[in-house]
Amino acid sequence: MKIGFVSLGCSKNLVDTEKTIGIFKANNYEIVNKPEEADVIVINTCGFIESAKEEAINTILEMAEYKKKKCKYLIVMGCLVERYKEELEKAIPEVDLWIKYSEYNSLWRKIQELLNDENNPIQNKVNCDIKNKQNQNSNKYEKFDQVEERVVSTGNNYAYLKIADGCSNRCTYCAIPYIRGPQISRKMEDIIKEANKLANDGYKELILIAQDTTKYGTDIYGKPMLVELMKEISKIDKIKWIRFLYAYPETISDDLIKLVKEDNKICKYFDIPIQHISDAVLKRMNRQSDGKSIRKLISKIREEIPDVVLRTTVMVGFPGETKEDFEELYEFLKEAKFDKLGCFAYSKEDGTPAARIKEQIHPMTKKSRYNKIMSLQKEISKQNLEKRIEQQVEVLIEDKTFDGKTYIGRTYMDVPDIDGIAYLNTNKKLQEGDFAKAKIVDVSNYDLILED
Repeated sequence: MKIGFVSLGCSKNLVDTEKTIGIFKANNYEIVNKPEEADVIVINTCGFIESAKEEAINTILEMAEYKKKKCKYLIVMGCLVERYKEELEKAIPEVDLWIKYSEYNSLWRKIQELLNDENNPIQNKVNCDIKNKQNQNSNKYEKFDQVEERVVSTGNNYAYLKIADGCSNRCTYCAIPYIRGPQISRKMEDIIKEANKLANDGYKELILIAQDTTKYGTDIYGKPMLVELMKEISKIDKIKWIRFLYAYPETISDDLIKLVKEDNKICKYFDIPIQHISDAVLKRMNRQSDGKSIRKLISKIREEIPDVVLRTTVMVGFPGETKEDFEELYEFLKEAKFDKLGCFAYSKEDGTPAARIKEQIHPMTKKSRYNKIMSLQKEISKQNLEKRIEQQVEVLIEDKTFDGKTYIGRTYMDVPDIDGIAYLNTNKKLQEGDFAKAKIVDVSNYDLILED
């Protein structure tokens, strides 16, 4: 049977999809990229905010249309299913199997039962391997995390490395703890083993991901262990770049800053979701930082690492956000000049404490504040990039332009699919995966123009 996959949402979701693809592949199923060719379509959903839910529902309905043609089975898994399985079962009967996130450790058994293929000896072997791991740990999802049949879908140069799942921070707007539970860190030896495998498979850049990377290890080791983990990964010869995303400001330690400064393999890049700068808003969000500590942290990082790239995420329109709160955020962003910035309008999520706050902001006000922030950031980003003109940088080659005349790649300043790209003009013959030294000669919006 031919299997097609659709993965929605964050990079952590993508890793789960890649593991599921790997299990199918290990069981001799053929993976196809076009849904019209698939006998089985698997959709991994996101249920984080309203727009993600809408995208997931629309995707399910779109894929359900293929059941009128070749597709025999439609399987839907992930975060949306975790939250709304009963409602979805009633609303979309075209789906043959719904799998909650909390059911991932029995995912393959459920799929086998649907496909009625228990007699396949390879399937039974893989299923057995997963079951045997169940008794070796107490972590709710660990045996799914340990699945080794993962198929990386991000190309040949970089791979995401999930180091923990869930979140224990309990921000009042966030549904993640209700979907994925509290933080569960993976054992360091398992992560190192996977990192070595990815390196041997040719991946030159590893991107460490979790809901809160800086708290990695606190649940199993009693203290944050991100620094120790990255030191071990840095010892892997074939790895060229290491990144970590989503570092909460209150747990960015001096040791972490020192490591980023001194270790040449770790990209001089911090992704720090501050969400806001107003103390009143931060308190209602149940964030652990305040405006003063955020300002101090940004200054410290820039003092220690002059070439550092700083990315942040902010939220506008949180319940009770006054005009003065928003203006404080706007002025701070104008002053802080983050290199990269993502902005979200607050989304009212079922079951979260923020959804019960009476002072909800009008959608048009949220949209206006969002537009104002993004307009500001577009100018800041351009100004910051223009200051780097004439700098020599290293670029990872990933592709060519349509006419074949210009190479496309990334520098340490850019996370794939989130930030910008680099266009390199050179007479050298380069291959995908090569690293090349070049000079920044111009910028275009969020992208770099390079020449050697």
